[in-house]
Amino acid sequence: MPRPSPRNQGLFPCEAEVARRLSQSPTEWATKAKILERDGLRKVDPLMGGRPWPAVQAYFLRRYGLSTVEPMAPDGVENLDAF
Repeated sequence: MPRPSPRNQGLFPCEAEVARRLSQSPTEWATKAKILERDGLRKVDPLMGGRPWPAVQAYFLRRYGLSTVEPMAPDGVENLDAF
């Protein structure tokens, strides 16, 4: 069995590997990714050259209601004198 390229492993896989992991062709993924980015999918990090895979997983878990963790908006400035 061939060994996976280092570019396909780790936290910042190339777009072709993201497509493979999501059962998409690279062309299909490129089109869908642009739409999903408008809905909160993390963009490709220009320094690292890929999307952070844990963020991609978290996005889809939230999208399909499979995450128990939801981001919360700040509820205001803390008033420590209130205690």
